[in-house]
Amino acid sequence: MSSSVPSSLLPPSPAPSTPRPGGPQRRYKLETEVVYTESPDQYRSSSVPIYQTATFKQASGSEMGEYDYTRSGNPTRTQLERHLAKIMNASRVLAVASGMSAMDVIARLLRPGDEVIAGDDLYGGTNRLLKYLSTNGGIIVHHVDTTSISAVTEKLNDKTAMVLLESPTNPLIKICDIPTITRLVKDTVPNAIVAVDNTMLSPIAQNPLDFGVDIVYESATKFLSGHHDLMAGVIAVNDEKLAEKLFFTVNATGCGLAPFDCWLLLRGVKTLAIRYEKAQNNAQIVAEYLEGAGFKVRYPGLESHPQYDLHWSMARGAGAVLSFETGSVDVSERIVESARLWGISVSFGCVNSLISMPCKMSHASIDPKVRAERALPEDLIRLCVGIENASDLVEDLKHALFQAGALKTDSELSC
Repeated sequence: MSSSVPSSLLPPSPAPSTPRPGGPQRRYKLETEVVYTESPDQYRSSSVPIYQTATFKQASGSEMGEYDYTRSGNPTRTQLERHLAKIMNASRVLAVASGMSAMDVIARLLRPGDEVIAGDDLYGGTNRLLKYLSTNGGIIVHHVDTTSISAVTEKLNDKTAMVLLESPTNPLIKICDIPTITRLVKDTVPNAIVAVDNTMLSPIAQNPLDFGVDIVYESATKFLSGHHDLMAGVIAVNDEKLAEKLFFTVNATGCGLAPFDCWLLLRGVKTLAIRYEKAQNNAQIVAEYLEGAGFKVRYPGLESHPQYDLHWSMARGAGAVLSFETGSVDVSERIVESARLWGISVSFGCVNSLISMPCKMSHASIDPKVRAERALPEDLIRLCVGIENASDLVEDLKHALFQAGALKTDSELSC
């Protein structure tokens, strides 16, 4: 495959929404779109086939077919990318080996001397990669509170090459004004790229490309897959030239998602809407319980969240990740270790519920001094709510709180 990467070699445009070819074109509701996938399979299989092959035979030595080598493209990956483009409101989607692979592909757009504005509350892996780029790649990274427009404005200049946003952030569940920041960046530094990590909400609840951002990326290991049985990342764009640059890196580095994982992700996406709705409803119940028990809870489904109105002006859901503080690291550790249904694990977006202490797990790679500067509480507990029975989850959490001494009386336990 040539290094120039002509557009014809990129994944095709989004899959059509009409189940019957030749019928009237229409856009279905998102819950329908995630389920329906069109496949050109000659046997009309209901499930997209897995093309578990590294290479493809050619008709001649001079005329190459649509596929030649799975590193560069594979029919199963193409179907996945077309399907995701449809539900992410994108013209192109690229599927890669992990969420951090997606971030790495995006970061390769940067050059020494470029400046990046990123949030002060970021996924630990993103923070680690940015630290590496600033230490070894000559990239200047400014971590700011992206909930403050003025904080972003202060760092914008003609050397700004990229602005990285998360909303909600992980794990402090802060909300940034994506449309306003995007307009500000485009008005001030037109060539700067605005990239949004939408993993916390998924395309079911938010479509940042609709706000004018350049790149949306997600760890498909989370909600898109939903079962934690694969690792994957997705990159969505609407600009053709930008898509070509990103695809060149994917092809050159060989980080495209493997066929079997593409098939697993296609299967997982079909249940995204129903999984997300159940997990989100459970998260609301858990958040209301914890707030009622007197804990400081961070969750955009609660009206007490300081950016509640802003969040709902952009999103269609509050997600299934929340965090709360206990006031004591020791108490938080005992809560985490006393939980029975809540698995102690990093990550989120899975059908089963997880509990963790970010400062000791997912964000442990961030220097303690830096965590303190960014007001990341050491006692913070993050809950990633699954699709179990909500009453069971609350009861198990009550038990853990009581065992840890966070609830002092039986009356509190039964509240």
